[in-house]
Amino acid sequence: MGAPEPRYCYRHPDRETGLSCSECGRPICYECMTPAPVGLRCPEHSGKPQGVRKVTAAAERVATGQGTRPYPVTIALIAINVGVYLLELAFGGTIDGTGNTLYYKGVLFAHGWVDNHGNLFGVAVPGASPGVADGGWWRLMTSAFLHYGPIHLGLNMLALFWFGRVLEHMIGSVRFLALYLACGLAGSAGALYITPDSPTVGASAAIFGVLGALLVLERRGMIHSGGQILALIILNLVLTFSLPGISIGGHIGGLIAGAVLMLLFTELRRSTAACLACAAGVAVASVIFAYAVV
Repeated sequence: MGAPEPRYCYRHPDRETGLSCSECGRPICYECMTPAPVGLRCPEHSGKPQGVRKVTAAAERVATGQGTRPYPVTIALIAINVGVYLLELAFGGTIDGTGNTLYYKGVLFAHGWVDNHGNLFGVAVPGASPGVADGGWWRLMTSAFLHYGPIHLGLNMLALFWFGRVLEHMIGSVRFLALYLACGLAGSAGALYITPDSPTVGASAAIFGVLGALLVLERRGMIHSGGQILALIILNLVLTFSLPGISIGGHIGGLIAGAVLMLLFTELRRSTAACLACAAGVAVASVIFAYAVV
């Protein structure tokens, strides 16, 4: 069987979409949809009584992530994470990504100064990089692109591939990137709050943000996954609290930020600028919170 024909929003012909009005069946984009008790509505039917819901094959592809539309931001984020890990190896050290200059300059921790050999000092030392509390603000973001070895990297990138492309399809590439980065910062703030002096790296906080956003869409009936997103979040939270060495604060911070931003995005979906302003607000609030707790 050939690939299904792409469908485009009837109000924005340049926007490919997997969503349809449950009343008339016309394709609609994220900005044109209005959530209804069952299904989605186009602008013309958003205030009319609900008829028989029409579930299209395209909508099912959105729920499973099997669409024909490219996912440039998701693919780019995966490429950046993999590229950074390869740079970690190129800078020396071990296969787990530690023991090299890139790791020491990018890992998240609150207090002290670390040199290129991993020696931690309580006061400023020539040639050493500061922790967040001493001016190393960049660690709030760089830590989200470092990983502890190929298994850590592989699991995170697999999750990003499966869930990131669904969310990017639903809300668009620009909003998806803004949400991802804001959740990464929120996760760093949460990690500093719970374990300020424990070295933390990984994209899992931002990925938890993606899951939090998908949970909002699932609860509002905008994606149809049979409650799988909620079950997956619960399972991962159980693992987060059960296994040693996992950043509880990072995961919780990212999850909360993703859910909050998606709630705001759904209310402001017709204004990209307003959505980006919300993401910027969460990012700034995360940085302020991080410096307030270290």
